[in-house]
Amino acid sequence: MKGYQNKILEVDLSKGSTETISIEGDVLRQYLGGSGLAAKLFLDRGLQDVDPLSPENQLFIMTGPLAGTGFPGAARFAVAAKSPLTHLWGEANCGGHFGAQLKFAGYDGIIVKGQAAGPVYLWIDDDKIEFRDASSLWGKDVYETEDLMKAEEGKGIEGGVRILSIGPAGENQVKFAAVAGGKGDFAGRCGLGAVMGSKKLKAIVVRGTKDVPIADPEGFKNAVHEARLKIKDAGLAKAWREHGTAIGMVAGTKHGGVSGKNWSQGDLYAFAKPIRGFAISELLVKNKSCHACPIGCKRVVKVDEGPYQTDEGPGPEFQTCLNFGLMLMNNDLEGVIKANELCNRYGLDTISCGSSIAFATECLEKGLITTEDTDGIELKWGDIGAAIEMIHKIGKREGFGDVLAEGVRSAAKKIGGNAADFAIEVKGLEVPMHDPRGFHGQGLAQVIPARGGAHTDSIHFLIEENFAKYPELGLTGEYEAMTSEGKAEMTVASESLGNLCNSSSMCLYAMGTIGFTDLVAAHRTTTGADFTQEELLKTAERIVLLKRGLSNLMGMRAEDEKLPERIMTPMESGPTAGSVPDMEKMLKEYYEIRGIDADGRPGKERLLELNLEDLAQRLAKG
Repeated sequence: MKGYQNKILEVDLSKGSTETISIEGDVLRQYLGGSGLAAKLFLDRGLQDVDPLSPENQLFIMTGPLAGTGFPGAARFAVAAKSPLTHLWGEANCGGHFGAQLKFAGYDGIIVKGQAAGPVYLWIDDDKIEFRDASSLWGKDVYETEDLMKAEEGKGIEGGVRILSIGPAGENQVKFAAVAGGKGDFAGRCGLGAVMGSKKLKAIVVRGTKDVPIADPEGFKNAVHEARLKIKDAGLAKAWREHGTAIGMVAGTKHGGVSGKNWSQGDLYAFAKPIRGFAISELLVKNKSCHACPIGCKRVVKVDEGPYQTDEGPGPEFQTCLNFGLMLMNNDLEGVIKANELCNRYGLDTISCGSSIAFATECLEKGLITTEDTDGIELKWGDIGAAIEMIHKIGKREGFGDVLAEGVRSAAKKIGGNAADFAIEVKGLEVPMHDPRGFHGQGLAQVIPARGGAHTDSIHFLIEENFAKYPELGLTGEYEAMTSEGKAEMTVASESLGNLCNSSSMCLYAMGTIGFTDLVAAHRTTTGADFTQEELLKTAERIVLLKRGLSNLMGMRAEDEKLPERIMTPMESGPTAGSVPDMEKMLKEYYEIRGIDADGRPGKERLLELNLEDLAQRLAKG
């Protein structure tokens, strides 16, 4: 099929060798690319039993068919491996320009296996591939690495280079270390930066000059035009362009879709005002876009002076403003910006990092730990300075930072007592900032992903809040927030759409401004395959159940699909007072629709319908 370069680069760091492999067209049609194709390759290679930080684990960096084509919003790529944080299927999604550049170099993805004897980076210049010594870069942060490598490798090269790298957190194998696709672009979740660090792979530098083949150039041009017109007219796109993703905090705090103080406090509309998107706009230097995206939601900010002085650089997104803002009861925007910069430099997932510090703050407040345990750092609600001190400890794995670097589930076990009550995670992955007490379906969307608590496995956060509608999928809007009725059907559709986007290279935000028919048209005109809406939805179901089955093989069961008790405790005041989702009802209905048994495993009959015979056999044995 067109849209693909029909080459994946396989890198063996132990041997210092590379080879290219191709994927059969029927496999591409069934799994598309991105995290879907990564899951298929993971299954075929039987990696479920490997130690996540061993040379045997393999790191998949995969683009989708729309990457590099110029379709608006198609700038994403997936990073996947067995997660060192959860020991389940792990994936993270990233925007920016690296994915498109990889396609321009002639590759649909990279598979990294083995372990180098010492720090290396991979240099890819179209067909020229080299291993180069990274000893001088080891210990450098993400920003330093980016600047040094662009200065060295981008010299005299028209169009420059794009870089995938890790910071000190990945080198130190912090369990929630991120992979950086640029200074402001991160595949943050599941600790895949630690996997890269365990392999002694500091960076991948890519330069490409090739075109991405399009099956129907005229039809594709029309599909792009239609999508751009819709994005241009969309109120969501305008809001994100003007104020970034943190503009979502306005509706979130007003309607109870977000909470604070480690998920224990609501009614934060007034408190959050100094750290919302409008406030960030006051410090805005400029906005930036990912490849081929007309929205430009990324913030570039600068803090000129004071204790949190920050040079011009990437500003905080929605999740970061919440994790280093409301979760810590901090509304000092300059402090949030500094925390964001430090997480970026160390290469830390801001969701897991902020959650870990909120967890520690509550443990200290409740007397489970003392300042002697925290290296003298007095973590308190509202004290962003203390949180910033702890970021350094986590990134370096020093003192108490070494405890938190394992994630909240592990840290709670080490601390003991009732510390687990304050560890807000699902399947070992810290939960992103969408409160199910405000939108009940979000509770289901948070517990069903194979990787654990996550929000980008579906486009749920836009659909349930009635910001996006897809009538062709039965998603007609006007959903009532604090009810669990009908939310299973809605979640199935939003999960399917999210997984299609993650496997196609499509951004969920951009998807929120166009229709499903636009995505179908993009696939048809790019690949030349006669995709229908029904076939793509079946593809999505195949990908969802494959990932679930992989995590089942690694130990996940129905008993793991539950929200923390803290989130299932109703607020006493505020917009969600008295509200909690009916998780039993929604999960039962979801399992029935997806053909999942009472143990949380996909049924054999459904797997056979989806051509997942190999998975069905392995689950039967397990």
